[in-house]
Amino acid sequence: MEDDAERTSHTGRASSWLAVTVITLGFAIGGVGLCLGPMWPLFWMGAAVCVLGGILLLAFRVFRDAVLEAPRAPYRQTGTETSE
Repeated sequence: MEDDAERTSHTGRASSWLAVTVITLGFAIGGVGLCLGPMWPLFWMGAAVCVLGGILLLAFRVFRDAVLEAPRAPYRQTGTETSE
């Protein structure tokens, strides 16, 4: 079972960051493929790497990393009331 500090962390798990890194790498590969010509095989290889990253996102359940906090009280400035 996870302790409270780990559950309330906003950093995410290492597996989540791995999936995001794979998607970023695929996006970079596809971008280089478009800039160099365009070289369509390189672009589609980048797109395939992005799809692989998306599958990893689903497999690692990345969206369960979200930390839901209690609603915060609205900000009120002090000293703005006028006295009569």
